[in-house]
Amino acid sequence: MAGAKNTTHLLKQLRAFMKNTKYSEYLAACDERRAFLTGFTGSAGTAVVTQTHACLWTDGRYHLQAASEMDHNWTLMKDGLPGTPSQGEWLSEVLPSAGGSVGVDPRLLSSRLWDTLSAELAAGGHRLRPVHTNLVDLVWTDRPARTANAVQPHPLRYTGMNVKSKLEEVRAHMKKKNCTLLVVAALDEIAYLLNLRGSDIVYNPVFFSYCVVLTDSVHLFVDPAQLSPAVTQHFADEGAPDLEIHGYGEVWSFLKDKAAALEGKAWLCPLSSHALSALFERGQREVDRTPPCTMKAVKNETEIQGMHSAHVRDAAALCTYLSWLEEQVAAGHSVTEVSGAAKLDALRAEQDLFVSLSFNTISSSGPNGAVIHYDPSEATDRPITKDELYLVDSGGQYRDGTTDVTRTVHFGQPTDHQKECFTRVLKGQIALATAVFPNKTRGTLLDPLARLALWQAGLDYPHGTGHGIGSFLNVHEGPQTIHSRPQPASEPGLEQGMFVSDEPGYYEDGQFGIRLENIIRVVPADTKHNFRGRGYLTFAHVTLVPVQTKMLVPGLLSKEEVSWLNDYHAEVRETVGPLLKEQGRAAAYAWLLRETEPLG
Repeated sequence: MAGAKNTTHLLKQLRAFMKNTKYSEYLAACDERRAFLTGFTGSAGTAVVTQTHACLWTDGRYHLQAASEMDHNWTLMKDGLPGTPSQGEWLSEVLPSAGGSVGVDPRLLSSRLWDTLSAELAAGGHRLRPVHTNLVDLVWTDRPARTANAVQPHPLRYTGMNVKSKLEEVRAHMKKKNCTLLVVAALDEIAYLLNLRGSDIVYNPVFFSYCVVLTDSVHLFVDPAQLSPAVTQHFADEGAPDLEIHGYGEVWSFLKDKAAALEGKAWLCPLSSHALSALFERGQREVDRTPPCTMKAVKNETEIQGMHSAHVRDAAALCTYLSWLEEQVAAGHSVTEVSGAAKLDALRAEQDLFVSLSFNTISSSGPNGAVIHYDPSEATDRPITKDELYLVDSGGQYRDGTTDVTRTVHFGQPTDHQKECFTRVLKGQIALATAVFPNKTRGTLLDPLARLALWQAGLDYPHGTGHGIGSFLNVHEGPQTIHSRPQPASEPGLEQGMFVSDEPGYYEDGQFGIRLENIIRVVPADTKHNFRGRGYLTFAHVTLVPVQTKMLVPGLLSKEEVSWLNDYHAEVRETVGPLLKEQGRAAAYAWLLRETEPLG
């Protein structure tokens, strides 16, 4: 990594503010505050600062990265490992005596996490308190301004369902729960519900906003300067001409007024901020997964077709890149992680309906592959050679869908150990992709299928196996997930029409990393029986990119696994091949034919 950021002066200033406000400071992962304060740039983690300690909790995806990016002031707490305390447990131990206060910006901590942390602190005789002036902002003197980019309509030809129909479905759910007010705070849910897209957050086509749905009106809280006349016309065209626009910051006073005269209940997501939830008395709240969350996860036929089409074009870009890269390495030309990623990004941008990347391309050679969410930079750049494994995890945002795919390849001669690890990763990927399971099965029950072949050799990987993915929305989308961690009660289980990733891996620190990732779609399974009429499901391919067969140990694969791989490669050849020829990618097409030859 690029080296640790010196945080001594920042912590000194922060602790002075903490002392003056008589609170310890607990920082939730939000915006770039954590990265600014700690130096850790990963996407998941929580920083906790007291007058004498500074700790960062993050999961196994980021243990190596966090250790390299943080300086001596910080202690890394390896979330998910036995013996690592929760933030509440740790604070109860280190705070000097009972009766202490832990301060949190209530806008940046979900109501669910607030309640959990509050209970843990209460058990130790301490109290969780809201800090309405974010103390990190006081030391972040050059904090960037909030973005406010233009919001654009997302047409019906991509959404398959107009705003009026979506609102009708939402209100039907509200009626069943006796709710007269719904707060939609998740940015991707707002974008989905109103068929709008933005660019306020890099790689995510969303915009800063809140939405409140009442039984007879809809209110969007957003910077009005972001809305063009085309958005007003869009609402009229999609059956919501009376939707009311308010300033972004007006949501707090609006909801406070509604709470004072509320009939029925207010529906909030457990992931909504504590500040939003606290506007309503506990007896007024219905805290549950909100309707747009599941609605966007279960794609309609238009969205399904768009996702498949986007993945075919995306596969053409990735196949062209891998073909080009193999040729460059064989010829001895210099290609590095950074220059390789730039080439792949440019090839994606040539595809129809491309808007942006869906995340920063993970282009990692040799030991950098073991850094699970590695971000290539000039400071860490390594050459891509025939002597090491190369892992590339990348994706695109297209008007008709979002993609995310990982392939690991070797352009020389991999070791027997690397081939065995790779084969066991593929076996896990196949085991999940071919699973048959009852409707609404939770991902925690399927997760072991992807790990079993690794476990049999005493191997594993420190991250989840699958995440949902949006339709020209966030590349990581809930509520569905496939993970070894226990999931909250709001996690609904898998349903027909959901898309998830299938991405087992294996990593050796300082040596190499292996990951294979496909997006798969939940489809009905044709089973002989149907126990208690529950219905059974399986998966269909969405990602269509060859798996490098020279990385395999054929003897470790069953006949069924070989058959699966050959069928998959035949589908890749038949689906992606014509597009490569149409685009004039002769070298990539020849590469595709070779890489999809049946395995004997």
